[in-house]
Amino acid sequence: MSRLANALQRDSFVVTSELTPPKGTDLTDLFGKATMLKDLVTAFNVTESHAARMAMDPVSVGHLLLDRGIEPIVQMTSRDKNRIAIQASMLGASALGIENLVFMGGDPPTGGDHPEAKPVFDLFASQLLEAVHILNSGKDLMGNNLNGSTNFFVGAVVNPGASDTKIEIENARRKIDAGAEFLQTQAIYDVKAFADFMAVANFSIPVLAGIIPVKSVKMAQYMNERIPGIHIPNHLIEQISAAGEDKQRIEEISVDTAASTIRKLTDICQGVHVMAIGWEDKIPAILAASKI
Repeated sequence: MSRLANALQRDSFVVTSELTPPKGTDLTDLFGKATMLKDLVTAFNVTESHAARMAMDPVSVGHLLLDRGIEPIVQMTSRDKNRIAIQASMLGASALGIENLVFMGGDPPTGGDHPEAKPVFDLFASQLLEAVHILNSGKDLMGNNLNGSTNFFVGAVVNPGASDTKIEIENARRKIDAGAEFLQTQAIYDVKAFADFMAVANFSIPVLAGIIPVKSVKMAQYMNERIPGIHIPNHLIEQISAAGEDKQRIEEISVDTAASTIRKLTDICQGVHVMAIGWEDKIPAILAASKI
Protein backbone atom coordinates (compact mmCIF):
# COMPACT_ATOMS: atom_id res chain seq x y z
CA MET A 1 0.00 0.00 0.00
CA SER A 2 1.32 3.43 -0.92
CA ARG A 3 2.19 6.12 1.60
CA LEU A 4 -0.72 8.18 0.25
CA ALA A 5 -3.21 5.33 0.68
CA ASN A 6 -2.00 4.77 4.24
CA ALA A 7 -2.28 8.48 5.08
CA LEU A 8 -5.82 8.76 3.72
CA GLN A 9 -6.92 5.76 5.75
CA ARG A 10 -5.82 7.48 8.96
CA ASP A 11 -7.57 10.41 10.58
CA SER A 12 -4.73 12.86 9.87
CA PHE A 13 -5.20 15.83 7.54
CA VAL A 14 -3.27 14.97 4.35
CA VAL A 15 -1.30 17.41 2.19
CA THR A 16 -0.44 16.72 -1.44
CA SER A 17 1.16 19.12 -3.88
CA GLU A 18 2.02 19.33 -7.57
CA LEU A 19 5.12 19.31 -9.75
CA THR A 20 5.24 20.19 -13.43
CA PRO A 21 7.81 18.29 -15.51
CA PRO A 22 10.04 20.47 -17.68
CA LYS A 23 9.92 21.06 -21.38
CA GLY A 24 13.33 19.48 -21.76
CA THR A 25 15.51 17.08 -19.82
CA ASP A 26 16.87 19.22 -16.97
CA LEU A 27 15.06 18.16 -13.77
CA THR A 28 17.23 20.18 -11.39
CA ASP A 29 14.51 22.67 -10.49
CA LEU A 30 11.81 20.01 -10.06
CA PHE A 31 14.04 17.87 -7.83
CA GLY A 32 14.94 20.94 -5.76
CA LYS A 33 11.27 21.74 -5.11
CA ALA A 34 10.44 18.14 -4.27
CA THR A 35 13.36 17.81 -1.86
CA MET A 36 12.46 21.09 -0.15
CA LEU A 37 8.88 19.91 0.47
CA LYS A 38 9.26 16.15 0.93
CA ASP A 39 8.90 16.31 4.74
CA LEU A 40 5.76 18.49 4.51
CA VAL A 41 3.89 16.76 1.70
CA THR A 42 2.69 13.16 1.58
CA ALA A 43 2.88 12.85 -2.21
CA PHE A 44 3.23 14.99 -5.34
CA ASN A 45 1.03 15.02 -8.41
CA VAL A 46 3.25 14.89 -11.48
CA THR A 47 1.35 16.58 -14.29
CA GLU A 48 0.98 15.24 -17.82
CA SER A 49 1.72 18.04 -20.30
CA HIS A 50 -0.06 20.57 -18.10
CA ALA A 51 -2.39 22.97 -19.97
CA ALA A 52 -1.68 20.94 -23.13
CA ARG A 53 1.91 22.21 -23.21
CA MET A 54 4.29 19.43 -24.19
CA ALA A 55 6.58 18.35 -21.35
CA MET A 56 8.52 15.33 -20.12
CA ASP A 57 6.43 12.21 -19.53
CA PRO A 58 5.24 12.05 -15.89
CA VAL A 59 5.86 8.32 -15.55
CA SER A 60 9.59 8.86 -16.06
CA VAL A 61 9.61 11.75 -13.60
CA GLY A 62 7.64 9.72 -11.06
CA HIS A 63 10.19 6.91 -11.22
CA LEU A 64 13.07 9.34 -10.70
CA LEU A 65 11.27 10.84 -7.69
CA LEU A 66 10.88 7.38 -6.18
CA ASP A 67 14.65 6.93 -6.53
CA ARG A 68 14.95 9.97 -4.25
CA GLY A 69 12.49 8.67 -1.65
CA ILE A 70 9.67 10.97 -2.82
CA GLU A 71 6.21 9.56 -3.54
CA PRO A 72 4.55 10.56 -6.84
CA ILE A 73 0.92 10.61 -7.93
CA VAL A 74 1.18 10.32 -11.69
CA GLN A 75 -1.48 12.18 -13.64
CA MET A 76 -2.88 10.41 -16.69
CA THR A 77 -5.19 12.12 -19.16
CA SER A 78 -7.26 10.76 -22.00
CA ARG A 79 -6.31 13.72 -24.22
CA ASP A 80 -3.25 12.23 -25.89
CA LYS A 81 -3.58 8.44 -25.74
CA ASN A 82 -6.06 5.85 -26.86
CA ARG A 83 -6.99 2.85 -24.71
CA ILE A 84 -4.07 0.77 -26.01
CA ALA A 85 -1.45 3.42 -25.26
CA ILE A 86 -2.80 4.38 -21.86
CA GLN A 87 -2.96 0.77 -20.67
CA ALA A 88 0.62 0.34 -21.87
CA SER A 89 1.61 3.46 -19.93
CA MET A 90 -0.05 2.11 -16.79
CA LEU A 91 1.83 -1.19 -17.09
CA GLY A 92 5.08 0.72 -17.53
CA ALA A 93 4.33 2.87 -14.49
CA SER A 94 3.66 -0.20 -12.39
CA ALA A 95 6.90 -1.85 -13.51
CA LEU A 96 8.76 1.32 -12.45
CA GLY A 97 7.31 1.17 -8.94
CA ILE A 98 4.62 3.85 -9.23
CA GLU A 99 1.60 3.09 -7.03
CA ASN A 100 -0.60 6.22 -7.25
CA LEU A 101 -2.44 7.47 -10.33
CA VAL A 102 -4.98 10.26 -10.79
CA PHE A 103 -7.13 10.47 -13.92
CA MET A 104 -8.66 13.38 -15.81
CA GLY A 105 -9.65 14.31 -19.33
CA GLY A 106 -6.96 16.96 -19.81
CA ASP A 107 -7.05 20.38 -21.45
CA PRO A 108 -7.75 20.40 -25.21
CA PRO A 109 -4.68 20.83 -27.45
CA THR A 110 -6.09 24.00 -29.04
CA GLY A 111 -5.12 25.97 -25.93
CA GLY A 112 -1.62 24.53 -25.68
CA ASP A 113 1.68 24.93 -27.51
CA HIS A 114 0.83 22.36 -30.20
CA PRO A 115 -2.63 23.62 -31.19
CA GLU A 116 -2.77 21.47 -34.34
CA ALA A 117 -2.32 18.25 -32.38
CA LYS A 118 -5.20 15.82 -32.75
CA PRO A 119 -7.06 15.20 -29.48
CA VAL A 120 -7.80 11.58 -28.63
CA PHE A 121 -10.21 11.41 -25.66
CA ASP A 122 -10.83 7.72 -26.37
CA LEU A 123 -11.94 7.03 -22.78
CA PHE A 124 -13.78 9.15 -20.22
CA ALA A 125 -12.26 9.51 -16.73
CA SER A 126 -14.68 6.91 -15.35
CA GLN A 127 -13.62 4.50 -18.10
CA LEU A 128 -9.96 5.11 -17.27
CA LEU A 129 -10.75 4.17 -13.67
CA GLU A 130 -12.50 1.01 -14.81
CA ALA A 131 -9.49 0.19 -16.98
CA VAL A 132 -6.99 0.48 -14.14
CA HIS A 133 -9.07 -1.73 -11.86
CA ILE A 134 -9.27 -4.33 -14.63
CA LEU A 135 -5.46 -4.17 -14.89
CA ASN A 136 -5.29 -4.56 -11.10
CA SER A 137 -7.35 -7.74 -11.49
CA GLY A 138 -4.85 -9.23 -13.95
CA LYS A 139 -6.60 -8.58 -17.25
CA ASP A 140 -6.73 -5.87 -19.92
CA LEU A 141 -9.79 -4.00 -21.18
CA MET A 142 -10.56 -6.77 -23.68
CA GLY A 143 -10.39 -9.45 -20.99
CA ASN A 144 -7.00 -10.81 -22.03
CA ASN A 145 -4.83 -12.16 -19.21
CA LEU A 146 -1.81 -10.14 -18.10
CA ASN A 147 1.56 -11.64 -17.32
CA GLY A 148 1.68 -9.93 -13.93
CA SER A 149 -0.99 -7.53 -12.66
CA THR A 150 -0.82 -3.95 -11.36
CA ASN A 151 -1.64 -2.69 -7.86
CA PHE A 152 -2.55 0.99 -8.21
CA PHE A 153 -4.21 3.36 -5.75
CA VAL A 154 -6.26 5.65 -7.97
CA GLY A 155 -7.96 9.02 -7.78
CA ALA A 156 -9.95 11.45 -9.89
CA VAL A 157 -10.84 15.14 -9.92
CA VAL A 158 -13.98 17.10 -9.09
CA ASN A 159 -14.88 20.77 -9.59
CA PRO A 160 -17.06 22.09 -6.72
CA GLY A 161 -17.37 25.45 -8.48
CA ALA A 162 -18.88 23.98 -11.65
CA SER A 163 -21.83 25.88 -13.07
CA ASP A 164 -24.10 22.84 -12.65
CA THR A 165 -23.23 21.25 -9.32
CA LYS A 166 -25.84 18.51 -9.72
CA ILE A 167 -24.17 17.23 -12.88
CA GLU A 168 -20.71 17.62 -11.30
CA ILE A 169 -21.74 15.52 -8.32
CA GLU A 170 -23.26 12.89 -10.61
CA ASN A 171 -20.02 12.76 -12.61
CA ALA A 172 -17.97 12.42 -9.42
CA ARG A 173 -20.20 9.62 -8.14
CA ARG A 174 -19.80 7.88 -11.49
CA LYS A 175 -16.03 8.05 -10.99
CA ILE A 176 -16.40 6.64 -7.47
CA ASP A 177 -18.56 3.81 -8.79
CA ALA A 178 -15.82 3.14 -11.37
CA GLY A 179 -13.24 2.76 -8.61
CA ALA A 180 -11.86 6.18 -7.64
CA GLU A 181 -10.39 5.94 -4.13
CA PHE A 182 -9.81 9.67 -3.56
CA LEU A 183 -10.78 12.99 -5.17
CA GLN A 184 -8.77 16.18 -5.69
CA THR A 185 -10.70 19.40 -6.32
CA GLN A 186 -10.31 22.58 -8.30
CA ALA A 187 -9.03 25.52 -6.22
CA ILE A 188 -11.29 26.56 -3.34
CA TYR A 189 -11.67 30.21 -2.27
CA ASP A 190 -15.24 30.21 -0.88
CA VAL A 191 -15.16 27.74 2.00
CA LYS A 192 -18.87 28.08 2.78
CA ALA A 193 -19.84 27.25 -0.81
CA PHE A 194 -17.47 24.27 -0.70
CA ALA A 195 -18.97 23.09 2.60
CA ASP A 196 -22.44 23.29 1.07
CA PHE A 197 -21.23 21.31 -1.96
CA MET A 198 -19.69 18.64 0.26
CA ALA A 199 -22.84 18.36 2.37
CA VAL A 200 -24.95 17.70 -0.71
CA ALA A 201 -22.39 15.41 -2.37
CA ASN A 202 -21.73 13.31 0.76
CA PHE A 203 -18.89 11.50 -0.99
CA SER A 204 -17.89 8.08 0.33
CA ILE A 205 -14.15 8.56 -0.34
CA PRO A 206 -11.54 11.10 0.87
CA VAL A 207 -11.53 14.54 -0.74
CA LEU A 208 -8.47 16.80 -0.98
CA ALA A 209 -9.45 20.45 -1.55
CA GLY A 210 -7.41 22.42 -4.06
CA ILE A 211 -5.40 25.44 -2.88
CA ILE A 212 -3.84 27.90 -5.34
CA PRO A 213 -2.15 31.01 -3.87
CA VAL A 214 -3.02 34.13 -5.87
CA LYS A 215 0.16 35.88 -7.04
CA SER A 216 -1.28 38.95 -8.75
CA VAL A 217 -4.42 40.76 -9.86
CA LYS A 218 -3.68 39.67 -13.43
CA MET A 219 -3.52 36.02 -12.37
CA ALA A 220 -6.80 36.33 -10.44
CA GLN A 221 -8.59 37.94 -13.37
CA TYR A 222 -7.26 35.33 -15.78
CA MET A 223 -8.39 32.47 -13.55
CA ASN A 224 -11.84 33.95 -13.02
CA GLU A 225 -12.31 34.53 -16.73
CA ARG A 226 -10.64 31.45 -18.22
CA ILE A 227 -10.76 28.55 -15.76
CA PRO A 228 -14.16 26.94 -15.20
CA GLY A 229 -15.14 26.63 -11.55
CA ILE A 230 -12.67 29.22 -10.23
CA HIS A 231 -14.26 32.07 -8.28
CA ILE A 232 -11.62 34.31 -6.66
CA PRO A 233 -13.56 36.83 -4.53
CA ASN A 234 -13.39 40.55 -5.23
CA HIS A 235 -12.20 41.39 -1.72
CA LEU A 236 -9.04 39.31 -2.24
CA ILE A 237 -8.39 40.91 -5.63
CA GLU A 238 -8.87 44.35 -4.06
CA GLN A 239 -6.41 43.51 -1.26
CA ILE A 240 -3.76 42.47 -3.76
CA SER A 241 -4.47 45.49 -5.94
CA ALA A 242 -4.07 47.81 -2.93
CA ALA A 243 -0.58 46.38 -2.34
CA GLY A 244 0.52 47.87 -5.65
CA GLU A 245 4.09 46.88 -6.53
CA ASP A 246 4.91 45.74 -2.99
CA LYS A 247 5.79 42.11 -3.74
CA GLN A 248 6.40 41.24 -0.09
CA ARG A 249 2.95 42.50 0.88
CA ILE A 250 1.34 40.55 -1.97
CA GLU A 251 3.11 37.40 -0.80
CA GLU A 252 1.91 38.01 2.77
CA ILE A 253 -1.69 38.42 1.60
CA SER A 254 -1.53 35.26 -0.50
CA VAL A 255 0.12 33.17 2.20
CA ASP A 256 -2.31 34.38 4.87
CA THR A 257 -5.33 33.78 2.64
CA ALA A 258 -4.24 30.27 1.68
CA ALA A 259 -3.44 29.38 5.31
CA SER A 260 -6.77 30.75 6.53
CA THR A 261 -8.60 28.70 3.89
CA ILE A 262 -6.77 25.53 4.93
CA ARG A 263 -7.64 26.07 8.60
CA LYS A 264 -11.33 26.38 7.70
CA LEU A 265 -11.20 23.20 5.60
CA THR A 266 -9.98 20.84 8.31
CA ASP A 267 -13.52 19.91 9.40
CA ILE A 268 -14.89 19.69 5.86
CA CYS A 269 -12.55 17.36 3.97
CA GLN A 270 -9.63 14.96 4.48
CA GLY A 271 -6.83 17.20 3.25
CA VAL A 272 -5.61 19.74 0.73
CA HIS A 273 -3.90 19.64 -2.64
CA VAL A 274 -1.61 22.70 -2.86
CA MET A 275 -0.88 23.86 -6.40
CA ALA A 276 1.63 26.69 -5.97
CA ILE A 277 2.39 27.20 -9.70
CA GLY A 278 5.89 28.61 -9.29
CA TRP A 279 5.49 29.60 -5.64
CA GLU A 280 6.52 26.25 -4.20
CA ASP A 281 8.93 28.08 -1.89
CA LYS A 282 5.86 29.66 -0.20
CA ILE A 283 4.29 26.29 0.68
CA PRO A 284 6.24 25.86 3.96
CA ALA A 285 5.01 29.26 5.16
CA ILE A 286 1.43 28.47 4.11
CA LEU A 287 1.41 25.17 5.95
CA ALA A 288 3.11 26.66 9.04
CA ALA A 289 0.55 29.48 9.19
CA SER A 290 -2.32 27.03 8.71
CA LYS A 291 -1.21 25.14 11.86
CA ILE A 292 -2.37 21.80 10.49
